[in-house]
Amino acid sequence: MAGPPKLCSSIHGGKSLFPFPASSSSLLAKPISPLKTYNGSALPTGGLSSGHGLWRRATGLKCRATSTPASVQPVTDGVVVEDKSKENLVSGDSIRRRFIDFYASRGHKVLPSSSLVPDDPTVLLTIAGMLQFKPIFLGKAPREFPRATTSQKCIRTNDVENVGRTSRHHTFFEMLGNFSFGDYFKREAIKWAWELSIEEFGLPADSVWISIYEDDDETFKIWHEEVGVPVERIKRMGAEDNFWTSGPTGPCGPCTELYFDFHPEKGNGEVDLGDDSRFIEFYNLVFMQYNRKDDGSLEPLKQQNIDTGLGLERLARILQKVPNNYETDLIYPIIQKASELANVPYHGADDKKKMQLKIIGDHMRAIVYLLSDGVLPSNVGRGYVARRLIRRAVRTGRLLGIKGDCKGNIEGAFLPAIAETVIEMSTSIDPEVKVRASRIIGELQREELRFVLTLERGEKLLEQMLSEALSSAKKIGRSPCLSGNDLFLLYDTYGFPVEITTEVAEEKGVEIDMEGFYVEMENQRRQSQAAHNVVKLDVENGGDLAEMVADTEFLGYDTLSTKALVQSLLLNGKPVLQVSEGNEVEVLLNKTPFYAESGGQIGDRGYLYITEDESERTAVVQIQDVKKSLGSVFVHKGTIKEGVLEVGKEVEANVDPKLRQRAKVHHTATHLLQSALKKVIGEETSQAGSLVAFDRLRFDFNFHRPLVDNELDEIERLINGWIGDATLLHTKVLPLTDAKKAGAIAMFGEKYGEEVRVVEVPGVSMELCGGTHVNNTSEIRAFKIISEQGIASGIRRIEAVAGEAYIEYINGRDSQLRRLCSTLKVKAEEVTTRVDNLLEELRAARNEVSTLRAKAAVYKASIIASKVISIEASSPIRVLVENMDDVDAESLKSAAEYLVDSLQDPAAVVLGSAPDEGKVSLVAAFSPGVVKLGVQAGKFIGPIAKLCGGGGGGRPNFAQAGGRQPENLSSALEKARTDLLSVLTEKSSQ
Repeated sequence: MAGPPKLCSSIHGGKSLFPFPASSSSLLAKPISPLKTYNGSALPTGGLSSGHGLWRRATGLKCRATSTPASVQPVTDGVVVEDKSKENLVSGDSIRRRFIDFYASRGHKVLPSSSLVPDDPTVLLTIAGMLQFKPIFLGKAPREFPRATTSQKCIRTNDVENVGRTSRHHTFFEMLGNFSFGDYFKREAIKWAWELSIEEFGLPADSVWISIYEDDDETFKIWHEEVGVPVERIKRMGAEDNFWTSGPTGPCGPCTELYFDFHPEKGNGEVDLGDDSRFIEFYNLVFMQYNRKDDGSLEPLKQQNIDTGLGLERLARILQKVPNNYETDLIYPIIQKASELANVPYHGADDKKKMQLKIIGDHMRAIVYLLSDGVLPSNVGRGYVARRLIRRAVRTGRLLGIKGDCKGNIEGAFLPAIAETVIEMSTSIDPEVKVRASRIIGELQREELRFVLTLERGEKLLEQMLSEALSSAKKIGRSPCLSGNDLFLLYDTYGFPVEITTEVAEEKGVEIDMEGFYVEMENQRRQSQAAHNVVKLDVENGGDLAEMVADTEFLGYDTLSTKALVQSLLLNGKPVLQVSEGNEVEVLLNKTPFYAESGGQIGDRGYLYITEDESERTAVVQIQDVKKSLGSVFVHKGTIKEGVLEVGKEVEANVDPKLRQRAKVHHTATHLLQSALKKVIGEETSQAGSLVAFDRLRFDFNFHRPLVDNELDEIERLINGWIGDATLLHTKVLPLTDAKKAGAIAMFGEKYGEEVRVVEVPGVSMELCGGTHVNNTSEIRAFKIISEQGIASGIRRIEAVAGEAYIEYINGRDSQLRRLCSTLKVKAEEVTTRVDNLLEELRAARNEVSTLRAKAAVYKASIIASKVISIEASSPIRVLVENMDDVDAESLKSAAEYLVDSLQDPAAVVLGSAPDEGKVSLVAAFSPGVVKLGVQAGKFIGPIAKLCGGGGGGRPNFAQAGGRQPENLSSALEKARTDLLSVLTEKSSQ
């Protein structure tokens, strides 16, 4: 069978979630329940509901009379149990619960939604329900259960321009899913999907259509011969629509989709399932059954999986009988709140205002859940998604006429009022949202007010830019276009997302120069020289290795030395049987005392020894780092210092005790730091990242402002007090739910199993943590903050030292202070006064130098004034354009001001200089008479600066600009002279 070339475009979005090939290997599934035959298919016992869905709705009862054997009893993990006694059976919350109950009763493990921030560096945000199971599907993590069901929060912004315009596009949505990991396959998945749709939710059978992959005869037979769907309502479609792939190679397979027909009266003739006015796809079943090889051919997977997605908003629209997803109870209350603030009744609004209300309803869900999951607004990555949606919502609200906070404060923020509605509706989706409500509201308010500060100025500038683009295009007979430089100015200086600028430009009929914008963005990136370090651990043939190597047994909590067997050796990522002296190697042991990097703590260092005759060492491996791969396989990275290391050999694994102690000290100090922060700046602050190293600790946390000195002092006082209390730490392993009930703090972004390790400093802190810690707080000895700074919008970072690193830090500072005292010839307590005096003397000297430079520039200007060119007119216009060599920007400004004042009005002066290597300064000074002629300095200097690789602007009478290409300065000034003479000649003759 030749492999179809394209991705499945479906409820899963047709997006490739696996950017790399995966092994087809897997663990064999074990049956979880007795089976019985139902209409010719094997189903778990207890799998059928009693009664018909329509009857249950008609009577208002919710009954499931069948008993479920213990082997398939529904199991939940952190999922909220709701009171169902007075439930609206077609509400969004009810649909979600009924879906989960349906699959839980069929032996599926019920799992909570994972974070919108995926544990996967290849994906920016969680875009599908299957993402949290990706390692299982790839065979890179063992399955803990054969089947699962979830309601997953998802974010997609690739179709953001369609939000509010169509009936079904959203940035935030919930994906209900059932998954099988080598357990059941097509027959069960198809029959359960039909039973759920027709019996549980009561959809009319003749209103449900089916699409299948064109070559998938097996699926066709199940739908037609076993389920009973008529042939005419089963549509075979191509690979673009009904074949899912994970990338050029790797897992793939056909999919089948369920569509609801809003107009069955139109018959079964020439039907297009892509007709949004008639059909909506609401359920997609992916059959992950093949592995695509490098040559494009397909081979059956050893473990065949099921991945499904049912769009909650889409099914709610069908069951609630509303014209679009926005008018379901999942979104409409948010629209109502926005409608109230704007004083625009939704059902009485025109199409444009309805669209704007829908945009706010959609975006506010995405914004609240992003902020709740720790995504804070910024100009990069996930933060840019959040910022873009917030700013789009703000601008849309202003277009609707919403002003201020709608409580009398015209300068206040209105998004928090709408966010409160989203938060109130969040309980069944994510209970943590209400816990984080104050932080969400605070960050949203700050971001909106930040944007409003520049929005009005930016809007005026954009309006001016668009007007000029239209005027210029009319003169030269071309399509109007906004330059990349203008786009970047709006983005970088005024915070306008490019998408918003694009929307406004399109409304005015102006195109945009995206290529030019990308050039400007790249220039900025090069200038910023921002370092972005990403550690990527890839082991070639990982799937095969997973079958050969068991998880590593970690003994490092109790010992720093153990004997272990070498299970595998990797040289340049490839398995080998032995490695000789001088080579870098990756060593996989059956057990180890070495801690592998996780939870912010770096990996241990130490040595592996092979000893013969209990005394002679025949091989020595220096371990520089340890990381986890393939689930819980510890990869020891090191260098063979002596001898040869072979697979199967016994080694003595020894952790460096001094470095381990440093890590333990800093890790426990990190826990104390988080507790101190919560006491000093508020319980709502939370961890946003950390580093536990041998020489320092780093702690990132959510907070909207810098910490002041007395807050930092109080944090240090608290921590050093707890250290002095000499408190014994308690460590225990508990079920995750029990640990959370006990008040243990879970770290953001960490994944936990059903049992977790809890580290407690009694009376101070209790956290879920797999790291290594001191036994008693007195081992930390002392704690010192060495820096506090902002690293992103709403994210602060503290760096600190403790224990041995603290002593080294203090000794280093003391040595520096003694040298400073010696140099300044003062006592330690007099250093500050002496430095202040020196700075004052330096400021005075700099001011004197600046004054002298300005005088020199003016003197130079007085000499070049003789080069002025006069344009004959009723009042002669004097023009002077000159190169002032290496004069600095401030002195250039003084020279231009002197010249324009010295020359009789009307006069125009343009000066340029190259004060430093790779730097150009330009200034334009126009007298009132020139400005009255309609020639403005701010508009004139910009195009000249572009010739020197820069830009700039200013007032009509005075403007400054810069550039990065001094070699173009002479030609740019010649261009300025020619243009200025031409335009002033033309203007003066009119």
